[in-house]
Amino acid sequence: MEKIGARVYRSKADAWLVAALCLAIAGSLGAAYAMLSSASMSATPLAMAAVSIAIGSGLPAWLLLSTRYTLEARQLVVRSGPFCWRIRYAQIEAITPTSNPSSSPALSLDRLRIDYGRGKTLMISPRDRSDFLLAIEAKRRSAS
Repeated sequence: MEKIGARVYRSKADAWLVAALCLAIAGSLGAAYAMLSSASMSATPLAMAAVSIAIGSGLPAWLLLSTRYTLEARQLVVRSGPFCWRIRYAQIEAITPTSNPSSSPALSLDRLRIDYGRGKTLMISPRDRSDFLLAIEAKRRSAS
């Protein structure tokens, strides 16, 4: 639930990553269908199909639909599927452009690297990058 006055930025999404996640979803659904159609309706194939759908389809869909960055009054909140980071503006040391492909809550390689805390980093990919940078810099200035 977003707070009143918070600004939400969706993640920019690269077509290749969306396609890969959609293929994972389709493959998972296909595997679940194969398990159900080739086996008796005992508990084991049903449980395996349910796990296949939940993990193989649910997680990629959750990541695609939920990755966002929220500028609240005192902190940046990054959400991606089951993961959540909260970074106080006063902790942010630097924000730099990057295309590092390391795992991160970003659906694009057009990323911003946020250095914060004691040697911590997080990469994000806001869709409206220039507006995001202006807004977060204003929040950082008012936090210091």
